[in-house]
Amino acid sequence: MRRNSTSPGILRLPLFLLIWGIASLAMWVPAVHAVVLNDHPTSQSFFYSGVVGLVFVTLIGISLGNRVPRYGMLGQLLSMLATFAVLPLYLAVPTYDALQNTTYLNAYFDMVSAITTTGADVFADPGRLPDSVHLWRAQVGWLGGLLMWIAASSVLAPLSLGGFEVTARGEPGRGATTPAHMQRGDPRRQLVMVTKALVPIYAGLTLALWILLMMTGEKSLTGLSHAMSVMATSGISAVGGVENANSGLAGEMVMFLFMFFALSRLTFSADTAVSGYVRLDKDPEFRIGMILVIGVPLLLFLRHWLAALEVSASENLPQALHSLWGAMFTVMSFLTTTGFESSDWQAAQQWSGLGTSGLILLGLALVGGGVATTAGGVKLLRVYALYLNGMREMERLVHPSSVSGEGAGNKRLQKDGAFVAWVFFMLFALSLAVISSSLAALGSDFEQALVLAIAALSTTGPLIDFAGETPISLALLAPSAKLVLCFAMVLGRLETLAIIALLTPNLWRN
Repeated sequence: MRRNSTSPGILRLPLFLLIWGIASLAMWVPAVHAVVLNDHPTSQSFFYSGVVGLVFVTLIGISLGNRVPRYGMLGQLLSMLATFAVLPLYLAVPTYDALQNTTYLNAYFDMVSAITTTGADVFADPGRLPDSVHLWRAQVGWLGGLLMWIAASSVLAPLSLGGFEVTARGEPGRGATTPAHMQRGDPRRQLVMVTKALVPIYAGLTLALWILLMMTGEKSLTGLSHAMSVMATSGISAVGGVENANSGLAGEMVMFLFMFFALSRLTFSADTAVSGYVRLDKDPEFRIGMILVIGVPLLLFLRHWLAALEVSASENLPQALHSLWGAMFTVMSFLTTTGFESSDWQAAQQWSGLGTSGLILLGLALVGGGVATTAGGVKLLRVYALYLNGMREMERLVHPSSVSGEGAGNKRLQKDGAFVAWVFFMLFALSLAVISSSLAALGSDFEQALVLAIAALSTTGPLIDFAGETPISLALLAPSAKLVLCFAMVLGRLETLAIIALLTPNLWRN
């Protein structure tokens, strides 16, 4: 009885306080890295910031004593909101102190961008930042991706949020039907259990990708930042992008394989799987993702091929294959909201003499990756639900009295799932309109406002460099516009339905 009734004191702390403590400890990694590089001022910035954070966490933890929060799952969701919106105020301190040549708002914006896995780079010149700051930015993005992996199973799925509202019978924000392993035990124990299961997988995959990238000739820091960014889909790079890396085509192929983990959660875990979607080859998200990854590059390739025929440039087969690979890697990267551009992406334009519209990248980022992964966007499962509903409606136009034969696993998707997916899509479109209108009112033109809004809401920051005719300089935006983008990035990471769920009176009554 005594063993079951007691738990480690640290687990009795609020979730946000635990995350704050982990972030404080994480600051010592770039501190040690800076010491190795003999960059003592940068090392001191990270070391002392970590110490101050641990002191505050300890004092607050002692003041709370043994009191346990009583707000349950919605309280965990509130802690996630605080992590994405409030914690960057602390994460920005060592960056601001280490650089000494930027504003605190820029440092805060950069940390919000990193922890939400958006990767919008407010520092356009990579050479401006010390190597340890590059490591810190990639590390924060990596931890933000890990948080989404853990929260998907322990917080979002039980509440029927984050895409799970399409398959769950419970109302979004309440959640009536949950997997068996989530139906018992308090939320904190479930969180610990999921963390123990997923952290080794996440860290192991990152380590494997890092080693493979170094085997292809990549530098250690660049390879680590790219490995962390691919797993977290943050798009953060220490050299300004994959096109500036030393790994070349072999490195892109390795990263391409690891981007599949953002297409479906079944690629690394079945903890949130529902009946009918246990096999990866039967998973609708993975299949739709593969259709887009293969189909869109082929269409672009045929378009360029026809243009090349007109100028008699089709005899250059190696350049044509480079063009096809560049399109395939870039499509996969922006579909998973990573945002890396292949070094061969420009080969298609040079080969055929045609430009590729940035609207394709915007559309891919809006679709997004899989539910319960680190990818952002609308999510493939919601697209699948709307597709099934559209097919059913066309079938009823021909046979009004017909009964759907899609199977028991899809009936719920067609009835309730499609409706909720459409509601989310409308909320997403409304958020896009509000954010883009706000940015336009603050000085951006229509194209810039639209690209910035989509980049923030889909958590695909590199869109600001590749989607428009010219790259957008975030440093030139007004402070109010940067705050609007910070709000949009948090909204895009947590999603509108989760924010609405936090407005329930039950949470604030407790």
